[in-house]
Amino acid sequence: MKRNIFKTVILSVIITLFAQTNSNACTGISLVAKDGGVVYGRTMEWGTFDLNSRVTIVPIGYNFVGSTPDGVNGIEYKVKYGFVGLDMIGTDFFAEGLNEKGLTAGMFYFSGEVGYAKYEKSDAKNCLTSNDVVGYILSQFATVAEVKEKINDVKVVPVIEPSLGITTDLHWFVNDKSGASIAIELVDGKLKIFDAPLKVITNKPSYDWHMTNVRNYINLSQKGFPTRTYNGLEIKPTGHGTSLLGMPGDNTPPSRFIRATIWTQQARELDNAEEAVYETFRILSNFQLPYGGDAAEGNRADDVAENPDIMRSSTLWTTAWDLTDLTLNYHTQHNRRVRQLDLKEIDFANMGNNMVHLTLDKEKKQDIENITPKL
Repeated sequence: MKRNIFKTVILSVIITLFAQTNSNACTGISLVAKDGGVVYGRTMEWGTFDLNSRVTIVPIGYNFVGSTPDGVNGIEYKVKYGFVGLDMIGTDFFAEGLNEKGLTAGMFYFSGEVGYAKYEKSDAKNCLTSNDVVGYILSQFATVAEVKEKINDVKVVPVIEPSLGITTDLHWFVNDKSGASIAIELVDGKLKIFDAPLKVITNKPSYDWHMTNVRNYINLSQKGFPTRTYNGLEIKPTGHGTSLLGMPGDNTPPSRFIRATIWTQQARELDNAEEAVYETFRILSNFQLPYGGDAAEGNRADDVAENPDIMRSSTLWTTAWDLTDLTLNYHTQHNRRVRQLDLKEIDFANMGNNMVHLTLDKEKKQDIENITPKL
C-alpha cells in the first residue's frame, strides 16, 4: 500500500512538472567532414528525474502498432530497416536513433506549439502518436528524400502518454549520410518539412522563426576586431574573442540555436567522420547544463529534496551518431567516458523477433584512470 501511494505521489509530481514547464534545453547539431563523413549529435536535458534511457536494438521484421486516443490501434508496420535507438521511461518511446542505412531521427521538446491532426476513428489505421514518430521514420525510410516524400502518408494525433499523463509535444530533426538535414513540425494537422541548411535544432518557437532570427547575428564571425584609435588614444581589445561579442549566453532555445550555429559554422576543418565525432562532443560540451534551478525542462530549486534518483546533471546523456561508419557514441551524466556501439556488427535480419535493451551505464560512476606512478 505504501509503495502504491509513493508511486502515485511521484507520478503526480511528474505530470505537474511536464504540464507547467516552459523551459526547453535539448540541442542538436550535424557536421559534415571534408571526405563527406556525417555525424549527428545532441544533448538530452530533463532536470527532475532520470528518463532511464536504454540502448535499444530493433530487428528487421519487428512489428509496431501506432497509438491513437482509443489505444494501441493505429497504423501497423514492420521494421524494414534495423535500427539502434535510445528509448525513454521504459517504453518504445524513442528519443532518437540511427538505422542501418545511415538515417538518423531525433525528437526535441516543442511544448504548446504542435498542431495535431484531428483524430477520426474511421482513419485509425493510418494514425500514430508523436511518441511513435522516431521509430516510424527509422524503421521505414533510408534517406531524407524518402522522408520528405512519404512522411505525410500518416497522421500524428494527440495521445496522452500513460506514464506521464499528458501529450508529448515534439518536433523532429532528421539527417542522412548524404549530409541532408530537415526539421519536421506539426502544423494544422500536417507534418511540415523545413530544410535545415545550418544543421542545428533546439526547441520552440517554430523552425522558420529560428531561421529568421539568425539574421540578427550576422555580425558574429571568426575575425576579431582590430585596435582602434580615438583622438590619438589607441584602444586595444582586452583579449581574443571580440568576433563573438553579442553572442547570447543564456540557455533559452533561441540563444542556444544561435550558439549552436556559430560553433558549428566556425568548427575546425574535419578530415573524416571520426574527427567529426570528436568535434561534435567538443561543441556539445558548451551545452551541458547543471542540475537544479532554471537549467532545463522540469527543474525546480527544491528538486534535490524530492528526487529519489541520483541526478548529477540536467544533461542526462550526449550522443554523436556516425552516419558514415554507423556507430553510436555517447557519454552520460554519470560517466563522461565515451562508449561505442557498432551497427555494422549487428545482423538485424537474423537477431530474432525481440528487441534487445542495453543499459547506458553499467555503473553510475565516473570511469577514472589512475595514472599515479609507483615511485
